[in-house]
Amino acid sequence: MTLDELTHVSSWLTQDRIDAAILVAVNVIAALVILLIALSVSAWAKGRVTALSNRYKRLDDTLFSFLGNIVKYLILAIGVIFILNRFGIQTTSLAALIGAAGLAIGLALQGALSNLAAGVMIIMFRPFRQGDFIDAGSESGTVTEIQLFYVMLTTYDGIQVIMPNSDIWKSAITNYSANPTRMMDLTIGVAYNADLKKTQEVLEAVSSSDPRAMTDPAPVIRVKNLGDSSVDFTFRVWASTADYWSLRSEMIRKIKVEFDANGIGIPFPTRTLEVVEVPRIETAQARQETGTA
Repeated sequence: MTLDELTHVSSWLTQDRIDAAILVAVNVIAALVILLIALSVSAWAKGRVTALSNRYKRLDDTLFSFLGNIVKYLILAIGVIFILNRFGIQTTSLAALIGAAGLAIGLALQGALSNLAAGVMIIMFRPFRQGDFIDAGSESGTVTEIQLFYVMLTTYDGIQVIMPNSDIWKSAITNYSANPTRMMDLTIGVAYNADLKKTQEVLEAVSSSDPRAMTDPAPVIRVKNLGDSSVDFTFRVWASTADYWSLRSEMIRKIKVEFDANGIGIPFPTRTLEVVEVPRIETAQARQETGTA
């Protein structure tokens, strides 16, 4: 480098430019430090929030993961604001711009946000869990997956159904697996000429013949109604939820077998038609046609 070049460089490196370069370097180093601190603090905070799932077993892990991510990105956003302030960028107008953009995005994604809000409510209040059989909206099936935006069901015939959380939350939810026991409520019709006392004894014997049928609460077997073609009995037996469907099928089979063995008829719906003969009224024209006066 020649003397003229050195002189030119020295004349360019004024004190103001040196101070500005030092300030930029300091700001860059400070920004990196702030970014590292924000990353470490956000990761630590997310881990602490996620770890709360071990203390509250009744709440789903997905909820704490979601809250942990919110805390993480909130801390990172604060870190970015500090970095922008470090470089002299006014964040007030930037915050207004972000707010306006957030409003526009919120209006465009209001359906997705309603699903998100419903997903948070489902995870917090836990009207059902994974593995429960539910009836919600127009669908029913076993819950296989609970996410923030949707719930995945598998129907009894193996079809996968994905339901938006908002559709589930705004409708009545029937959870068939929530309680450990269920009552089997059957209506058994017998012929009017059947011996009601014997029918009662047969039904009681059937209800106590299977160990899966609970004795507490005790079975309830009573005459319910005098129907159009049958005497109807109420047949109520309690069972564990896991045994409900298999026991119900077995009870219906045993009732038919025992009724046949004891000569108790199960009537078909019948209808009696009464034919009334209407007297024939002959008109004058008809008498002329037949040749009668």
